[in-house]
Amino acid sequence: MAPTIFSRIVAGDIPSYRIAENDDYYAFLDIQPLVRGHTLVIPKKETDYIFDLDDAALGGLMIFAKGIAHAMKKVLPCKRIGTTVIGLEVPHAHIHLIPIFGVGDMDFNKPKLSFSPIEMEATAQKIRAALDE
Repeated sequence: MAPTIFSRIVAGDIPSYRIAENDDYYAFLDIQPLVRGHTLVIPKKETDYIFDLDDAALGGLMIFAKGIAHAMKKVLPCKRIGTTVIGLEVPHAHIHLIPIFGVGDMDFNKPKLSFSPIEMEATAQKIRAALDE
């Protein structure tokens, strides 16, 4: 089976706006965001369905996402960081972290936004800086 687009991002074959990574997980900005700062968090090990991850990997993914969400909330205008798992877009387990003011902000039927590469990198840098605080 060919690697997913997310595996290709982790491998560096496709560029991304990296937020954070460790040996097991990777977080990067969604290039078709619902709002500024919409972030994807993935396990580096390619697994299609999030609930097929073993307990340690699933727990580790959530703990990794928690740190990213706290950093996002510090620097992005929002009431909360919403979390959703849909799992149909890419056959690679992933969590959406979305800055929200209300549940309507997480409507995936809404048109996706587009930001310039400079805006995307600036947003990623703000979140990365907040991780270091």
